[in-house]
Amino acid sequence: MSEQEPTEGRRVGVHPILVVFGVIFGLWLFITLIIPKSKNTPTHGPGASPNAQIPAGIISSDFVPSFTVTGHVVGMNAITVLVPPATTDSQVIALLQSFQQARRNHSLEGQLPATTPEDKLGPFAIADIYIFSEEPFAGQESAKALSRGAHAPGEFYPSSIPYEVAMEKVRGHYAIDLYNKTKPEQGSIGFGEDETGVYSKQYQRVF
Repeated sequence: MSEQEPTEGRRVGVHPILVVFGVIFGLWLFITLIIPKSKNTPTHGPGASPNAQIPAGIISSDFVPSFTVTGHVVGMNAITVLVPPATTDSQVIALLQSFQQARRNHSLEGQLPATTPEDKLGPFAIADIYIFSEEPFAGQESAKALSRGAHAPGEFYPSSIPYEVAMEKVRGHYAIDLYNKTKPEQGSIGFGEDETGVYSKQYQRVF
């Protein structure tokens, strides 16, 4: 017996309604299974978001720790300072606030070398002050790596201390840019770059 020929006018294949429902179901699966994975992304490291800020105007009750200037990269307006290894985060905050107050009182030059000695806005018109508590990392190599930024090609700027290592060793960071009227200064526990979205694991904004 010969195969039955399709009846004229009868649709052959999958009905269009089934195709539409299939597409909708596929999109639903994509939304429910793929997109929620973004909620599990790390909150630190390259491309991550910073921690919640410490409340503005906080005053540390700890004493300001002793420190030593260990590096000064003139061309990058960068300074590194070393605090004792047992220094707590609260004491680092106290040191950051001490630097901030001294700059505003025009007395910071008595504690740190000027980064812009001839600038019309003062001796610290632009500066990056990095606080470390481990001596091997508290030098010019770390300051150079951090000042170049996260995306500087390593083969062009060889360093004995990689950027990824240096940033995690920073205990505190005081960034000054008086030419930036909207954000002239910024202090933090750890290290972070708002421009590139790179933050160390312990990063927290102080001011």
